[in-house]
Order: sequence, then C-alpha cells, then structure tokens
Amino acid sequence: MPRIIFKCRYLKNAPKAHLSNLVEYVATREGVEKVSGNSQLLPATKNQQQLISEILQKLPDTADLFEYEDYLKNQTRENATEFISIALENNLDLIGKKKNFVDYIANRPRVEKLGTHGLFTDDGVPVVLSQVAEEVSNHPGNVWTNIISLRREDAARLGYDRAKSWQDLIRAQRNVIAENMKIAPENLRWYAAFHNESHHPHLHLIAYSINPKEAYVTKQGIENMRGSLAREIFRQDLMEIYEKQTERRNILNKQSHEAMQDILSQINSGICDNKNIEELITHLAEKLKYTSGKKQYGYLKAPLKAVVDQIVDELAKDERVAKLYSNWYEMRNAVLSTYADKLPPPLPLSQQKEFKSIKNMVIAEALKIGSHLFTFEPDEEHEVLMEDHDDSAATTDDALTNIEESPLANESSADTDDDNRDFIADPLGEDTSDDDSQEFQYHVKWSERYKVAREFLYGSDDIEPDFTEAYRLFMEEVEIGNALAMYDLGRMHMDGLGVEMNKDAAQQWYAKALVAFLEVESDKSSPYLQYRIGKMYAAGLGATQDYVEAADWFHMAVAKNHKYAQYSLAGLYYHGYGVEQSYETAFDLYKKSARQKNPYASYELAKMYRDGIGAEKNMEKADEHFQKALTGFLDLEAQSKDDKLRYRLGQMLYTGTGTEKDITAAITYFEKAAKLGNVNAQYMLGKIYLETDSEHENVEKALQWLGKAADNGNALAQYAMAKLYLKGNHVEKDIQKAVELFTKSADQKNQYAQYALGKLYLLGEDVPKDIKAAIKWLAASADQNNQFAQYSLGKLYLSGKETEKDIPTAIRLLTASAEQGNQYAQYALGKLYLLGHDVKRDKEIAKHWLSLSAAQGNLYAQFFLERMDSFKEPSVLLSATKLMHYLGNIFREEYRTIGGSSLLQVDRKLRKKLIEKKSAQGHAYNDHAPHQSY
Repeated sequence: MPRIIFKCRYLKNAPKAHLSNLVEYVATREGVEKVSGNSQLLPATKNQQQLISEILQKLPDTADLFEYEDYLKNQTRENATEFISIALENNLDLIGKKKNFVDYIANRPRVEKLGTHGLFTDDGVPVVLSQVAEEVSNHPGNVWTNIISLRREDAARLGYDRAKSWQDLIRAQRNVIAENMKIAPENLRWYAAFHNESHHPHLHLIAYSINPKEAYVTKQGIENMRGSLAREIFRQDLMEIYEKQTERRNILNKQSHEAMQDILSQINSGICDNKNIEELITHLAEKLKYTSGKKQYGYLKAPLKAVVDQIVDELAKDERVAKLYSNWYEMRNAVLSTYADKLPPPLPLSQQKEFKSIKNMVIAEALKIGSHLFTFEPDEEHEVLMEDHDDSAATTDDALTNIEESPLANESSADTDDDNRDFIADPLGEDTSDDDSQEFQYHVKWSERYKVAREFLYGSDDIEPDFTEAYRLFMEEVEIGNALAMYDLGRMHMDGLGVEMNKDAAQQWYAKALVAFLEVESDKSSPYLQYRIGKMYAAGLGATQDYVEAADWFHMAVAKNHKYAQYSLAGLYYHGYGVEQSYETAFDLYKKSARQKNPYASYELAKMYRDGIGAEKNMEKADEHFQKALTGFLDLEAQSKDDKLRYRLGQMLYTGTGTEKDITAAITYFEKAAKLGNVNAQYMLGKIYLETDSEHENVEKALQWLGKAADNGNALAQYAMAKLYLKGNHVEKDIQKAVELFTKSADQKNQYAQYALGKLYLLGEDVPKDIKAAIKWLAASADQNNQFAQYSLGKLYLSGKETEKDIPTAIRLLTASAEQGNQYAQYALGKLYLLGHDVKRDKEIAKHWLSLSAAQGNLYAQFFLERMDSFKEPSVLLSATKLMHYLGNIFREEYRTIGGSSLLQVDRKLRKKLIEKKSAQGHAYNDHAPHQSY
C-alpha cells in the first residue's frame, strides 16, 4: 500500500442511476453514523459488513483506500464506519451534483475552516462559497475532483495535519497540476479543502479550465501528479521534529549507502573475465565493420541491437553487478512505493532506460577491436591525485627558501660583529654622536630618525604601523643621503605599503639605494655593505638580476666571516645560481653561518639533514637545528617586527617544524605579517580559513585574504581563487574570472595553474576547446616536471586524435611521469610496449612498468601481468572489465539521484541543444539558468 492515495475523477451533473439507491441506503444505514467510544472496538455489525460488501462490489476502487486496509487488519465498528464514510465521500462525483459537491467539501464535519468555510485557492484570490458553487455548477466542461490522502501518523509527522500546509503545497504545485491536466497555467482554476479525519487526513481538490476544451487527464498524468506531490510531502522527512525517528531513518540510510559503496568499490577494483562477452563483442565488432551509417544503438538494425542487449544482459550476470542491480531496484521501489499503487515488474538490465548509455559504450568498445588504436583505460582518479598534490608543497619549504629573501631587517640589532655595528652607526668611520649636519652625503646609518621610521613601517609593541609617517621620515633621511631609507622606500612602493603598488617606482628607489651602497663601499670596504650589495644583485633590485655579480660580492663578505653572506652564498651553491652547483659547499656554508647563531642558516641546515642532501640523513640533528632556528627567529622577532620573519614563524607553527603544531599561534603571526603586506602570509591566512571541518574555518575571511593576496600578485592565491570561481565554491561561478586568474598564476610559472589551464582548453567543457592553448600550457607545466601534465600531454601525443601523433615525444613525457611514480603513465607505457603497435614490442619493459603500476593498485596493469604468457589482443580481454566499471559509474550516479540529490538531471543531448539555442539567442555558452530550489 503506497504512503499517499491520489484519486482523480471528473464531475457530471446527473448521478448514475445504479448508484442512486446506494446513496439513499448509505445515508440511512447504521454504518454512516459515528459509533460511541465505548463500542468502537466491538466487531463490525452485520449491517456494516453487508454494506461494505456492496460498496466493494459497486465501487471496486475503494479497496485501495487506507481505511479499507485498516478495516482488513482490524474489523471493528470504528474502522468499518471510517471506511464507509470515506467510500461515500470519495465517490460523491458519481452520486452527487456539482453544486452540492462544492458545498459538501467546504462545510462537511471536520473540515478545517479558513473563515466561514474551508475552501482555498491561489494566493490573493478571495473565495466566496456561493459564487464558487455557481461557477462550478455552470461550467460546461469537465470539473476534475482529486482526493489526496495520507496516513494520520505521516500527516502528523510531516506537518500535513493542518490546512495551511496543504494550501502552501497546492499553490507550489499548481503548474505541475496544470501541466498534467493539459491546462494552460493561466486557464487553471482550482479550489481545495482539507478534511482532518481521525485516521486518514485528506484533501479534496477541484480543478478545471476556463477553456472548456481543455482539461484532459491520462493515466501517466495521474502518476506524475501523485509522484510530484509525494516527493514534496515526504521531502520533509529530514526536517521531522521527532528526533528518534529521524535518527533511525538516517542510520538506515547510512547503512544502505555503505552497502552500495561497498559493492561499487568491488566493481571498480575487480576484473570481469567473461568469455561469452568476449565472443559476443568480437562478433559485434565484425558485424559493425560492414554496417553503414551512425554506429549508435538507436541507429542499428534490430539484429545488431539484439547482440548489444545480449552483451548487457550477460554483463548483468556478474555476481557483483547483479547484486548492485538488485539493491538499486530495492531503493528505486522504495521511492516508487511512496506514491505508486502497484510497482512495475522488474526488467532485464538491457531494457532499463536509466542504463541505456551502457549500450553505446558496448558499441564503442566493439569498434576499438582490431583498430590498433591505443586506448587509455579509465583514469578519473588521476585528477583526484592532482588535487591532492596541488599547492601543498609550495606553501611550506619552497616559500621559505627563495634565495632572494634576506634577513635584512634584523642585522642592526642581531649582528654582533664590532666592525658592522660601528659601521652601521657611522658608515664613514667618523664620530657622529653630536653631528646634526643635514648636508646631502651618501651614507648608511641607523640614525634615530631612521629607527623611528622603521617602527612606523613595521609597528612595535607600543606603536601601530603608520605608513604615511614612515614614508615622511624616510624621505627626510633620503634628503641627506641615507641609502637604507632609499631601500625601504623601494620596498614600500614594491609592496604597496601606504602608497600605490608601483614596481617601476620601486626599482627607481632601489637603483638609488644601490648607487649609494656602492659609493659608500668604495670609500670604506665593509662586509655588511658587500652583503647588502650582493643581495640586491641576487634579487634584481635596482639592477638587472646577476647571480655571478652577487656571488662575487658574497665571497668578499664571506672572506671576512659575515654570517648572512655565508647564508646567502650557500643558497647560490644549493641552486647552482652564478656558481657551480654543490650541495656539499652549500652545507658547509650553512653550517658556518649557523655556528654564528644565524637562525636562517640553522633552518636550511635542518632541511638538508632531514632530506639527506649534502650530508647523511639525520633526523635527530634536523630536529635539533629546527628548534635552534625557531628559538633564534623568536629572539629576532622580539627585536624587529619584520613581516618575512613573522611569516616564517607562522609557517613553522603551522607545519609543526621545530615545535608542536599550533594553528592558532600561526594565525597570529600570519595576520601580523599580512597587515604589513606580506602576500605569502595573506595567502596562508586564506588557505587556513578555507579549511573545512576545522575550528578556524571562516569563509568570509578566507575570501578576503585570498583576494588581497591574489590582487597583490601571489601566484598561489590567484590559483586558489581561480579554483573557487571555476567550481562555484563560496563564490558565484565565473569561468571568465577563473581563466583570468589561472592565466595570471600560470604566467608566474605556477605549474598547477598551467596544468589547470591546459586541461580546461583540452576538455572544452567550461571554455571553448583550444588544442593549441592546451598544448602550450600543458607543455609549460610538464617542463617544470609536473607528472600530471606530462601524463596528459603524453596521452595527447600518443593518441593522435587532437594533434599530430608523436610517439617519441609521447614516450619521453610518459616516461618522465612514470619515473615520478604516476601509475597511469606506468600502465600506459607497459601497455604500449606490450601491444607493440607504435613501438617495438618488448615484453620485459612492459612487465617492468606494468609491475610498478600494479603495485600501486592499478587493476588494469594487474590484468595484463596475469595474462602476459597467454597474450592476445587486450582490447577484447579488457572489454568486459571496462564495461563493468562504466556500469558501476552509472549506478553511482543513479544512486545519487535516487538518494535525493537536489540537482536536476538533464540529458546530455538536451543540454547541448539548450546551449546551442542560447547561443543563437545571443547568450554566452556558459550562461546557465539558475537551479530550481525548494
């Protein structure tokens, strides 16, 4: 018995003769009277039993009523009375006049009145009972009477035990009713009244069209209305106020979900070794060679369709598929039983329309047989793995090892070298303790005014950052030739601190600072000045970037044991910039610098011990130096409020490097650095606040900081924001904005953004397909050794479908990806050498790559490994397995649909037609209509 009863008939003015006696009979018999409470549980009287028998004989549809089901379970006088009453009411259209019917449903006992009567209609339309009765009575066309009935427990649980809920429901469903009654929406007239019966509350709904030629209801239309009403009524289950029932329902749903996922997992990780399917596909492939026209199921002749159906039904015999199909049927029937009187008989898989796409997949597999085209088995997980890799590595060590980053902000207070300290106090070696001279002369001096300016720039425990005041004081220092102030003005313009971000203006100030440093250094040689000059050449500040020149200046300072020069020169040797690359030399220089209590050097030394680079791997020493670095950074931060230093501290606390992981403390340092314009800190704040299921999640703050970092040119923030716009997560979906941000990030050589752009242009789903652009960006990412880009580009060159086939390039790219552990590239190489179509067949090489792929769980690679000694055309061997996996994906989507997904499913062909139609009307290809919400 369904959970909702929906009856649909139409009124005629003359009652049926064979029922008129029954009306009079029922009206005067005992059964129509409500029995008293003390006798309601007694067995039904003989008169009631006789009347029920007569009702069932003359009105057979009444056997479907809830009340009759209750009567069969417990044949009491109360249940008999309930059934007889509702049977009479449900058939008033057969035995009464239109005018009387309207009056009855509006005024009968237990109708919930909304004023003087119980009728209601569209919002804002007044209902005068006498006028409605006359209107319905005089209508020349059909007047349809619908009855919607629920069980009392469902009505109470879902809130449909009051007229207001029904009123809202019918008003929301009016267009569904109009459509299925073949009535133009503007012509529909309807009136309804809610009867709050004790056992089965129900609604009477009168509907007709002002156009007498309209209003025709089919059996399918009735089912559609019943289904739409049921889905909306029982949608409220999840909002039910009875927590225990909801909890139980959720537990059952979870168990059902887990069972389904378990079977899907078995299918996606299993092999389908079916000889019958292999033979049938081989037979179909041979027939298709001589078949003209479109090679799609709908265009094939009946004999070939029968072969395809046979393959699908053979596939359904697999134990896993059969179990999944059975579970799917149970879930589907659970939904149908909500509103269907009778469940449809089960169909073979080949005849189930929800799975019709598997048929064209069968044809596609057959067409591949004998074509000798290299095919790639499903690799959807490849994209998931790419998401996992993403930018996670770039937010830790990479951001901290840029050799252009320097600890410049800390040397005045941290460097204990006497020469440096004296030199910083008086760059010309003169006694300037009482010097108030304001004449212009290049010098490098930490004057009192300069120190105050830096306090306003970075802030302190007592002073909030004030960029305007800092800029004014720096300008006063510049007017007398202080190179340090010139450098800081360059920094303010570069980072947009108190002034508009302007790289050209920044470089002009850096150039002035460099000239001043060189002038002062030529007058008095100093390791500190040599170090500062070297850093500017290394970073390309005020001059063309020149690592060789930088290395020369660093060497001069290192010869005088300058610890920061040792640190910077070590970075050049580590990367091989301007010097011959040498991890050993880098390690030695970091070690010397660390001995002089340089925390930056301790940090890099710890990384080399951790990774076993330039020295034997030693986690104990790595931890020791990480802790020393953290202690040193904390000491420096107490003396200087440098943003880069605060960012570094935040990063160490965020990753738990040299200390326990402390996200809250990390956020504190990141925020301090971010307010000083540090784009890396801004990005990290956005990343942290965007982390779901964390105590720090704050989407508003995440978008604020990511947006600021992206606007300030941070490649990782641009990439992160682009992904949000692409998927419509937390922001309105905007493909154009996503592409713009991906491009900005990719132009800064972000390999992940380059890969994302390449895939967008390759797939052509969100942007127009552009193979040339796809290859450009995939190649750029592949050049940075991105294994995912290498695999995707290798596939492109190997298949030869989208670009000219290039086997040597394909093998080079796939090999580079495979050597980084990409299981899909390893499988592709193994299959390539096993087939021997595009390269010389080499069983040993094939076995090598297939073994590596299979070790990572690639079942296709395992499939070949187990059959290498009995080798035959693998396309036939794999067909059944690929079809089974494809079918598993269909089941997964079907499960989501049945499970109550709010997304509206649109057929692919229909979607394409809609897009084409929109384009013809001048809309953009990605101008999607808003989703309907309830």
